[in-house]
Amino acid sequence: MAQLTYIADPDRWDQFVCAHPCGHFLQTWAWGALKAQFGWQPVRLALCAGEQLLAGAQILCRKFPLGALGYIPRGPLIAHDSPHWPEWLDALRQAARAHRAYFLRLEPEWESGQSPPSGIVSNPTAAIQPKTTIQVDLRPTPDEILAQMKQKWRYNIRLAERKGITVRIGGEADLATFYALSEITAQRDHFAIHSEDYYRAAWRLFDAEHAVALFVAAHEGRALASIFVVACGRTAIYLYGASSDAERQRMPNHLLQWRAMLWAKERGCVLYDLWGIPSIGDSPDRLPEGLLKFKEGFGGRVVRYAGAFDVVYNRPLYRVLDYLIARRRGLA
Repeated sequence: MAQLTYIADPDRWDQFVCAHPCGHFLQTWAWGALKAQFGWQPVRLALCAGEQLLAGAQILCRKFPLGALGYIPRGPLIAHDSPHWPEWLDALRQAARAHRAYFLRLEPEWESGQSPPSGIVSNPTAAIQPKTTIQVDLRPTPDEILAQMKQKWRYNIRLAERKGITVRIGGEADLATFYALSEITAQRDHFAIHSEDYYRAAWRLFDAEHAVALFVAAHEGRALASIFVVACGRTAIYLYGASSDAERQRMPNHLLQWRAMLWAKERGCVLYDLWGIPSIGDSPDRLPEGLLKFKEGFGGRVVRYAGAFDVVYNRPLYRVLDYLIARRRGLA
């Protein structure tokens, strides 16, 4: 008989997440620890048969005056066709009750076209994470990966090398540079960024697990661009990026992404996730058009996710809070 278990061992949890076919860095212990520093309470829940974890989810709980909401980014970690769904849904209900959550927002790794499994009563809702992305297959040889890119992208990678661009993996001391470049990027492309403390906390937590690399592209010692890449199991994710307005003709960003792909391949990853492109129906300002074209140039497969689903336990309170959340996000 499967039992509901709360996991308190970071190593055991991350081994499960990184080995799972649907494992994602947003379900890792480090990500939960990061969100704990900014107002969320992470709960690591598993359905176990002896020592075997049959299903799991890192639930991020946020308290409100009348209760709480629970959010499962890129989870839960259970196969879409698993026979354990009835037991798992009961486990989620127990966890929600224990933490006074009147709904859980699930945002699984299911691709578009996969509906919630039979027996799950849910409301489709607006996605929080990118609903569409591009993933580059790292299993071919480096020359074969280059060959699937647009010709101009291959040219720009080599141009950057000829024009004196150097790329190195930085450390914590480089986060100030990364943040300064982020401020330039945010002003240029009109989007919000996190605080420097947030990026520093993220780097420290993932660096402790040897799961992050901060790449810095420079010319004659001057930093021009930087990207923040995390890894979980078989996938590396280009999470954050920043660049200056100087020396853009030297194409530092193309070389940065290529070196990050090689780093990911060397550590055993088979996918490089470019982390988000606009979905059909998205507001045109969700992602700058130039950034979309930039990501498309690296080739890879477009992946569309099924989106987010709310499992509701208290419908009156859910309606009030869902409206407030949508209004805050500009969705209502």
